[in-house]
Amino acid sequence: MPNVRVVSRNFMEMVAALPAAKLDDLYESPWTCQAVVRSLPPLAKQYVLRLLFVEAAVSSKSIQQWALTDALNKHKVAVDKLEQLRVLIDASERKKEVAYKLNPKLQKQLQEVLRTGGGVPRESLLASFAARVPSLVDLDNYATKQWEAVLLQLVSSAFAEGASTPMNSSLAQTFQRAGLITIPKGKEPPKITDNGFQFLLMDTNAQLWQIVREYVASAEDRAMDSADLISFLLELGFLNVGEPYNLNILSAMQQNVIKELAALGVLQIQAGTKDRWFIPTKLATNLSASISEDSTAPSGDGCVIVETNFRVYAYTTSKLQAEILRLFVRLEYQLPNLVVGSLTKESVSTAFASGISSDQMVTFLTKHAHPHAASKVPVVPETVTDQIRLWENDRNRVQMSPSYMYKDFPTMETYETVVNYARDIGALLWDDPAGQRLVGRAERHEEMRNFIRKQSAPPRR
Repeated sequence: MPNVRVVSRNFMEMVAALPAAKLDDLYESPWTCQAVVRSLPPLAKQYVLRLLFVEAAVSSKSIQQWALTDALNKHKVAVDKLEQLRVLIDASERKKEVAYKLNPKLQKQLQEVLRTGGGVPRESLLASFAARVPSLVDLDNYATKQWEAVLLQLVSSAFAEGASTPMNSSLAQTFQRAGLITIPKGKEPPKITDNGFQFLLMDTNAQLWQIVREYVASAEDRAMDSADLISFLLELGFLNVGEPYNLNILSAMQQNVIKELAALGVLQIQAGTKDRWFIPTKLATNLSASISEDSTAPSGDGCVIVETNFRVYAYTTSKLQAEILRLFVRLEYQLPNLVVGSLTKESVSTAFASGISSDQMVTFLTKHAHPHAASKVPVVPETVTDQIRLWENDRNRVQMSPSYMYKDFPTMETYETVVNYARDIGALLWDDPAGQRLVGRAERHEEMRNFIRKQSAPPRR
């Protein structure tokens, strides 16, 4: 069974795929510029800051000298990402070495942000609305309730007894485009896919980005300009949580976006006798946050305790948490604020058959650990994690994965650079240093091919 991961970072890859003219237009907005910089690898952020007030072109050799000798692979990944997003543009002159400049539009916007301190994209409404605005606690509860309702519709498609509740048609289309569910012909209810099971175990930030990515991908089907939609979504991420903003002054496209985001719990819409306004929730801040797939630390507000005897206790009143645990835990009984179950070979094997990996289970249990368990090292007992991985190894002795083989590299140095790049982007499946061969995931082939071409191209003079 291939270990496929749903990668939320693809949203910025989709931004990079926009035509150069549209991407440059996006950089007219300071909020888009800030969001793009936040998404960059740490070394790439350093390069942007160093070049921010440099007007002249800087040679690629000079930029490479900013990185330590043992970080050259990270340097190449950083420059590649900056080029994809047109943060760096080629400023080479004929018959001279490669040189770069910051995108002038992005450079101008970031300079202005540093000078003025940024601020917020829109002014909130007058204090007279304060009495009608919910407290931050109520707003958090609203966001949690709305988001859990969305995920519960996805969870319900995983269990036959829960599939009788009809799924929202708009949401079903988004889930289907994202590959999270399949919709059979006839009156049969939607069925969750392997990617759908994995999606449920991702953190909220990654889940939201995955939904937003698919929402943008289908923008043209709804007669929306994708660049305008991306710019507006990223702008919303910089609004102050809990403050009201005028809805009436927005364009028709923006008002439709607000309504659909409200269904996800990203915003709350309120109306008076004449005015309408929207209030960003804590989920809205994720729209401008940097995206990290590797965050496995406990969240601090978790509820799960795993014992060495494979018993699982979840101190929660959330139906969603109980349903997600049921994906790989055999639930034994449920009280108003406590769910008790066990990790068994049968329950875990059922999860493996659905496409969930042992690492995803362990990561979920770690991130949602109760504060009492989170204070221990390790958070999940080693006897439990080792056994889960052994059960997976029993099942995954042979794995099938669509892939490409790369060979015949001109030098060993080029081969090692490509291997390290493949490892950094999660594409590497197998490598053979002696024969200078490697195998990479098929879904990363375009990135690999472009990178290899750059490495094999003769240097400019």
